[in-house]
Amino acid sequence: MTLRIVVVSTLAFAGLIAPAAAETITFGGVQPGALPKEFVSGLTGSGAVGRWEVIEDSSADGKKALAQLSADKTDYRFPLAVYHRTFPRDVDVSVRFKAVSGTVDRAGGVAVRLQDAQNYYLVRANALEDNIRLYRVRNGRREEMKGANVEVLAGEWHTLALRAQGNRLAVSFNGKALFEARDETFSTSGKVALWTKADSVTHFDRIEITPLSDGSKP
Repeated sequence: MTLRIVVVSTLAFAGLIAPAAAETITFGGVQPGALPKEFVSGLTGSGAVGRWEVIEDSSADGKKALAQLSADKTDYRFPLAVYHRTFPRDVDVSVRFKAVSGTVDRAGGVAVRLQDAQNYYLVRANALEDNIRLYRVRNGRREEMKGANVEVLAGEWHTLALRAQGNRLAVSFNGKALFEARDETFSTSGKVALWTKADSVTHFDRIEITPLSDGSKP
């Protein structure tokens, strides 16, 4: 059985701009027990690589989720599940996640404009600290850009979104806009990835990726 991907094409008529394809990714049709072939595992920092598997979860969309199950307690350890497709620079990405457990950290996030496992923008939510943080990960070093204190309930599904358009990065949580930042570090196309930290066991059941129609404007 295969990953469920709904692709919606939208046309841009200014000049000869190629159509952009929005994708919604769920895991209801995937056989449990492995990382889907459309993803590859990556790691920022040190410690064990992530153990990403599709699992049964009765509360998830489609009753299944992609989960990071390794509880390695290395603090500066950031497992990634990188989606295979490269997206345009300007993109809006949201993920539905559930932070299940973790004593060092209990977090989930999404990376955009990912060049490799050491270079990307990241927004993450932490259920131990009750906050949302936006980071620039450059040469493997995580640099905080902005954040907000927001209740993040462990064991509950939340939606976290990052919109990257030109040098503008906009973050929302559960459908509510939180904050924006501006940065020029990563200004080209890149991949999208799921993210966790340290011993976080986190489930993800839905990823929505929407390339923005005109990547030429900031």
